[in-house]
Amino acid sequence: MSAQLSFRITPFAAETSSAVDLHLVDAEDLSDWTDMQPKRVRAFLESVGFTARSGQIALVPDADGVLNFAAVGRGTARDRARTRFCLGGARGRLPAQTYRLHHALDSDALAEETLGWCLGGYAFRQFRQGDAPDIARMTAPEGVDLAQLSAIVTGEFLTRDLINTPASHMGPEELEAAFLALAHEHGATASVIYGDDLIYQNLPLIHAVGRASERSPRLLDLRWGETGPRLTLVGKGVCFDTGGLNLKPGASMGLMKKDMGGAATVMGLAHMIMAQGWPVQLRVLVPAVENAVSGNAMRPGDILMSRKGLSVEVNNTDAEGRLVLADALALADEDAPDLMICMATLTGAARVALGPDVPPFFTQDQELARALMEASAQVRDPLWQLPLHPAYEPQIEPGIADLDNAPSGGMAGAITAALFLQRFVETCPRFAHLDIYGYQPSAAPARPKGGVGQGARALFAALPGVLGL
Repeated sequence: MSAQLSFRITPFAAETSSAVDLHLVDAEDLSDWTDMQPKRVRAFLESVGFTARSGQIALVPDADGVLNFAAVGRGTARDRARTRFCLGGARGRLPAQTYRLHHALDSDALAEETLGWCLGGYAFRQFRQGDAPDIARMTAPEGVDLAQLSAIVTGEFLTRDLINTPASHMGPEELEAAFLALAHEHGATASVIYGDDLIYQNLPLIHAVGRASERSPRLLDLRWGETGPRLTLVGKGVCFDTGGLNLKPGASMGLMKKDMGGAATVMGLAHMIMAQGWPVQLRVLVPAVENAVSGNAMRPGDILMSRKGLSVEVNNTDAEGRLVLADALALADEDAPDLMICMATLTGAARVALGPDVPPFFTQDQELARALMEASAQVRDPLWQLPLHPAYEPQIEPGIADLDNAPSGGMAGAITAALFLQRFVETCPRFAHLDIYGYQPSAAPARPKGGVGQGARALFAALPGVLGL
């Protein structure tokens, strides 16, 4: 059993005269909204203590005790700044009926809340018996781009399914199957380089990381589109990371099924782009490996040669993600795309710096950085720029080899990892690396505990302007 790929999600229910009205109410507007209601409704709302606090639900009956309408509070402006997807968080607590949305939202807030509603319907049930429980449905609100929304939701669900599927059912072979299914859905071409062929085709770092596993390492390569700017997405596809000979402790290994979160996220983003028919030449590269332990595993102190010709001293076999990405980035760079985006669950240092909810990104292109920051705020997909600080470059230069995959000292680990990756990108004029977590540690509105896409929606919003589409 692997991720159940569905590229045709219908986010909304068909229009029906029996739909129940669903009101979204900001706390600041509660008095005006309440004054518009009949006396009986006002009395009911007062009796249940409805104050429109964030996520609060009031189920208002008619004179016969049948549900007349529902109201969901969005809280104060401060609440809304702190909590995304209020409506999505309420979806699972509403009776399983069909609703029709009433609101006074601007276009950005409407897009956020309707997206949240759709994402709030996600559940990972591939390993559970029985049908999924019925949940609340909603007719499509006016003013929503349904095709774009469907592309975003489907791409996000793909990302979540891939991350949530355990490594027993999502190894390099299964990730390849999902990758090929994505290519087939959109009429893209795809190719795969397997096992020892990685050596013969000069991808030695990918081979070195994956060679200890019985599950053969591979490089997945998708191309789509024949005209327009050239956009390349590279995603880390480490399907499980034991740490190699620098073995992780058990507590740290428990979430390592998510170490292919970069691959899952670029695949979700690629779906969004292809589903919307962007006029671009898209390439997606995923080095798919398992970092395992066996007699032929790479060792601490080994020196490996990269595709680019740079030698790398392996000072920690648990810093394997940057190794597989290095060869993939070097290969992508040979095509000199107009823009290259790298996504990876790369460093714990990024989580220490910004926590699980805010992935850092790194780029020398400040126009691209501004576009990403603005889009991040607009679509409520948090990102934050960290510097590619050149004074830290000596930390990734061990002396015995050109590069060190795990500098000592324990400081600025996210930055030094990004500096390492940047060494493999020379001809591409615009490059950004996102160090994502790819996991929701506790349930939040529209984001159950488990795999989650990070950065893809911000990129999807920013890239048309960046690429001049």
